Amino acid sequence: MFITDIRKEFYEVVANQRVALLVASDIDALCACKILQALFHCDQVQYTLVPVTGWQDLGTAFLEHKEQFKYFVLINCGANVDLLEMLQPDDDAVFFICDTHRPVDVINVYNDTQIKLLIKQDDDLGVPSYDDIFRDEEEEGDDSGNESDEGTEPSGKRRRFDEGAVERRIERQRAKREWEARRREILFDYEQYEYHGTSAAMMFFELAWVLTKDTKDMLWWAVIGLTDQSVNDKITHMKYITDIATMQRHVSRHNHRNEDEENSLSIDCMRISFEYDLRLTLYQHWSLYESICNSCYTSCNFKLWTLNGQKKLQEFLADMGLPLKQVRQKFNSMDMSIKENLRDVIEESSNKYGMKDIRIQTFGVHFGFKNRFLASDMVHATAALLESTEKDETDGDNFIKALDSLSRSNLDRLNSGIDLAKKKLMAIQQTVASCICTNLILSQGPFLYCYLMEGTPDVKVFSKPMALTLLSKYLLKAFVHSTRNKRCKLLPLIMAAPKDVEKGTVIVVGIPPESETSDKKNFFGRAFEKAAESTSSRTLHDHFDSSIIELKMEDRSKFLDALITLLS
Repeated sequence: MFITDIRKEFYEVVANQRVALLVASDIDALCACKILQALFHCDQVQYTLVPVTGWQDLGTAFLEHKEQFKYFVLINCGANVDLLEMLQPDDDAVFFICDTHRPVDVINVYNDTQIKLLIKQDDDLGVPSYDDIFRDEEEEGDDSGNESDEGTEPSGKRRRFDEGAVERRIERQRAKREWEARRREILFDYEQYEYHGTSAAMMFFELAWVLTKDTKDMLWWAVIGLTDQSVNDKITHMKYITDIATMQRHVSRHNHRNEDEENSLSIDCMRISFEYDLRLTLYQHWSLYESICNSCYTSCNFKLWTLNGQKKLQEFLADMGLPLKQVRQKFNSMDMSIKENLRDVIEESSNKYGMKDIRIQTFGVHFGFKNRFLASDMVHATAALLESTEKDETDGDNFIKALDSLSRSNLDRLNSGIDLAKKKLMAIQQTVASCICTNLILSQGPFLYCYLMEGTPDVKVFSKPMALTLLSKYLLKAFVHSTRNKRCKLLPLIMAAPKDVEKGTVIVVGIPPESETSDKKNFFGRAFEKAAESTSSRTLHDHFDSSIIELKMEDRSKFLDALITLLS
């Protein structure tokens, strides 16, 4: 059931208990986890933190902890499946679920005792009404009762054949069949598309605010959680603008509150500011030239994988009147005179080159005097640490590193994340260029398909779900910019990359068509399930996003054929 009073029905319930925190591996979940940890530290609530990467992990974590814990908090996992059916918990276990995945499973919505959903009800949820999907079985019980009574009548009496009863039963069965068909239709419409709701970090920040325990750190984590949804294209632009406005009010409130404090000038102070900044990834930690080359927005608009695109970029830099020497050195080392009005200069030239949206509403933070980060820098750095493939480290180690990088006391870790993020962005840019130049994107009828071969440079980076999804979105944008075929511009993309060569598995991601007005709803989750079922392909639907699956290499072609048939 949905919780209406998050303070009374959630926080005051768990405040005197031991709690198990099960946290999914995404940036929004990490930020929500940081906020909740800070609140638990304030009130000395005992908790155990368990990172979970998929449904199997979640099942294992629950089995390991179900003896010691009664209360479980699930962050960004668990809302979109029938959780009680999956975990089979005891009757006294209670699950508090704060999850952005939609649609929410109807059984979770209508379970009043064990499932408590920390989910904003003003999100456009569209949950079917109770009577449409659940039905009392009493009526069927009446029929069977009549039959047994008839059987006990004395045999001497002729049993009068009651035509009315038979007709009533036939009528009831017909009504039941109609109701079941209608129910299937309603559930199909409700569960057909997968999408995302309000950020989990924002939900927990609101809890902190209601408890009057919100700090600037918590506010910054909430901003990063929201930015993660925007960077990874999980929410519509309209939703992002609405949520940004909410965050902006909190930022103004905090800045106003701290104006009188001397702390605002000390060396370890923290200032969050609303920015109308450039859509150039990590540009303040890179050179301007490399940032333009490796940012999805500019790279696709210039088509930098072509010679013409490279020429266009040189013209663009000349138009801004920036010397190449300045553009190619680290942003921090550029002349102050150039940096002062850089954003306006770039915006003016971008408009001439058809890039009207080069600036975007976001937030920046200053730690002390010299460390400045944009929210998107934090998202890229943390994601790179979370999915690091550098050393043979476990998912758990990466999770802890990524969590650490969000604390302002760990700037070294954050900077190492930024270096990893640059490598990842360069790998994405090179892979996009080679896929487009060698025509690796094939039109399969109802969708586009691209497979990264084993042996492609950096292919290991893309065996991770977030990296592969980011690559797919970048690749689809680039393809839409470069193709002349109007029909192909409206198609979704399925992308596959080797996951584990020894086991012979590939990771497959499906993303919706690229358009400015898109509602970001993804239908591939259901399609993948149906295609796997109809061809008995060996698939693993373990990811919390149902549009990401693992598949056996040999089953790839029959799985794709089934998808083409299904979606045509």
